[in-house]
Formats: sequence, structure tokens, C-alpha cells
Amino acid sequence: MLMNRFHTLRHGFDVKFVKNLFQKQNLCTTTIVHEKFDWQDPFRIYDELTSEEREIKDQMRYYCTKQLMPRILQANRNEHFDTNILKEMGALGALGPTLEGYGCANVSSVAYGLITYEIERVDSGYRSSVSVQSSLVMYPIYAFGSKEQKDKYLPKLAKGELIGCFGLTEPNHGSDPSGMETNAKYDPSSKTYILNGTKTWITNAPVADIFVVWAKCDNKIRGFILEKGMKGLSAPKIEGKFSLRASATGMIIMEDIRVPEENILPKAEGLKGPFMCLTNARFGISWGAMGAATSCFETARNYVLDRNQFGKPLASNQIIQLKLADMLTEINLSLLSSLHLGRLKDKNMLQPEMVSLAKRNSAGKALAIARVCRDMLGGNGISDEYHVIRHMMNLEAVNTYEGTHDIHALILGRSITGIQAFK
Repeated sequence: MLMNRFHTLRHGFDVKFVKNLFQKQNLCTTTIVHEKFDWQDPFRIYDELTSEEREIKDQMRYYCTKQLMPRILQANRNEHFDTNILKEMGALGALGPTLEGYGCANVSSVAYGLITYEIERVDSGYRSSVSVQSSLVMYPIYAFGSKEQKDKYLPKLAKGELIGCFGLTEPNHGSDPSGMETNAKYDPSSKTYILNGTKTWITNAPVADIFVVWAKCDNKIRGFILEKGMKGLSAPKIEGKFSLRASATGMIIMEDIRVPEENILPKAEGLKGPFMCLTNARFGISWGAMGAATSCFETARNYVLDRNQFGKPLASNQIIQLKLADMLTEINLSLLSSLHLGRLKDKNMLQPEMVSLAKRNSAGKALAIARVCRDMLGGNGISDEYHVIRHMMNLEAVNTYEGTHDIHALILGRSITGIQAFK
């Protein structure tokens, strides 16, 4: 049963009541019966979802609208991440939701995409924290970890009782992780690995309890699980961000950290391990970025309908309607591709290049849409109370991390031509 796997918040709420509430208040982007063209769901994507996926989408919309949205303005202004959010997400079953066992929901990849979509309709920073916890921390432990590691970490990560981060990017090695300088040397006398190096631009690092870190060991890239409090480990916060201000971003500094040998991920060797993690996360980004784009689009639509200039609504201008039509097209074509990818993923037919195409498309298009919407709001577009400028700044980071727009173009170019253009 769904409700045994995808939990409600601890205080609970009635799903049927929530669905009725959405319909009455027009909070849903979709309805099941379409008597005419529905601009909120032009390709009837809602009809393509399973009943379980619809229920998850509706639950996440309710939670994000009622619990996340009221916090985001001050969180962004004050550059504050509330760690209780991950506990709330854990209570909903939204952390590591595609994993089986260990308190995870074991839902479809499309359901995971819907979760990221709904969260990022509120804020990319919140979605980034969830993506890291689910795809970059829980997934590698689940896929590459030992039974002892899974039993120790996954149940608490699924509840949000532990917060994790993923250390791959370094100050001198971003798009080229193969050149990483972080190293691990085995000390047989103490049965520990001694780690040295620095990782940067790490989501969740300042608030993390565990750190999944990738390092060179005997000329091979291996994954290690570090724990908060280990001697020589620090995770300073990166201050002054103009993007993703509602999530915590920092560095991981490792100075002669002794990591027990049982903390190495036994089934991960080489870059294939971290790249598999990134493929999972990028799939979620392809959905999430469109959540931010949808929020901007709906805000702009409402604004131009309400705003009168020269004696008529802004929405009556042809150029405004052209922009709305273009944005609606891009959002829904992107969502269709992400839906298709989710179905392929659940059939084990997903290829990394497919995800590169989708991540590149969604992040790039979402950023372009946010910029158009900001312009449509005129002077009000730079006010955070309208949220569009916040989404726009966030999407600058989303378009950059986990493979820049151009890096994904080179990945696709290599597949198209058979020629490696990275070096």
C-alpha cells in the first residue's frame, strides 16, 4: 500500500480532503477530466501518471505550499537552511524514495521526479538539499556500500535524522574530476586510510553528519564515508552566495584524517561510481528545474492579467502572449521528456547521454524562462516578494552544477561524432 511506503507528515492529513482542497482553490496544475484544452496541463501529463504517482504529487504540492513556501522569503534573505526540513521530508518518505528497504518508499523514478518538481516550485536550494541526500549520499551507500554501511546509515538518512553531503568537486578540478588531488593512503598498522585534500561548492557540507568523499587511492578513485567529528575534518560555510541562499554550501577540508577501513565503499572503483550518482541526481534536476520555471511562468501570467497599462491588461499585448506561448511550450516539452526518461529508468534502459540532454535542456530553458518572466514583471521583477528573481538567481547555479551547460554539450557531441573534445 502506498501509504505504508510514502508517509504523511506525523500530524497526518486526509488525502481525499487535500485533493478536494486543490480543486476548490485551484492549487493543482491538473485535473483528471479535460473538457477543453487545459493550459496548465496541455499534454495531459497528469493522466499519464499512475494513481500512486498522482497521490505523491498531490501530497508534495500540499506540503510544499503549506510548509515550505511560508519560510522561503526569510530563509533566502537571511541565507539560512532549516535542517528540520529534511526531517519533514523524511516523514513524508521523500528522501531516497526510489530505494527499497531501510525505511525508504520504493516508488517509481517518475514519482521521484514529481517530488523534485514540487519542491523546486518553491526553491532550488531546498530541492538541491534533497537531491544530495537522496541521489548523492543514500544512493552510493545503497549501490556501492557494504551491508553494515547500509544498516548503519540508510535508515537514519531516510528519516532525515542524519544529513549527508557528496564531495567530488575541488578548487582546481570541477568539470574534470579525473584530475582530483584529494588522496587516500592506506596504513596497514592501524587499518585506516589517511585522507588529505579539499572539496568545494559542496551542498549540505556545513550541516552534514556524514560525508561521501571521493579520493585517489593507489591511482584509483575510491569512495569513503567520513563522519562529523573525525579529527582533521572541517566543513566551513561558503559565505556571500547570490544563488541557492536557502541551502547550506561549503567546503570539505581534510587534513590527515584517519578513516577506518570499514568506511570505504567496497563496490565503487573509478569514476563510474560518482558518475552513476550524478546521473541519478541530474535526472531529478531535469524535473526540478521545470518546477522553478513553472512557478515563474504562473507568476508572470497572473501579473500580466492583473496589471493594466494604457487602459488595458498587459496580457492583451501580442508580444506578451507570444512570450507566454513560448514558455508554456518549453516547459511542457521538457516535462514530457523527463516523464519518458523516468519510464526508461524504471526499465533499466536509461543512458547517461539521455540524462545529459535532459538536464542541459531543462536547466538552460528554465533559466531563460526565469529571465523572460523577470522582464515581464518590470520593476517589480527585482523584488523577492514576487519570487521570480530568486528563482532566476538559483537557476544560474542549477545550470552550472552537476555538469555545466557546455560540458553536457560536449558529452552529447562526443556521442554524435565519436570524437572526444574535452582534451
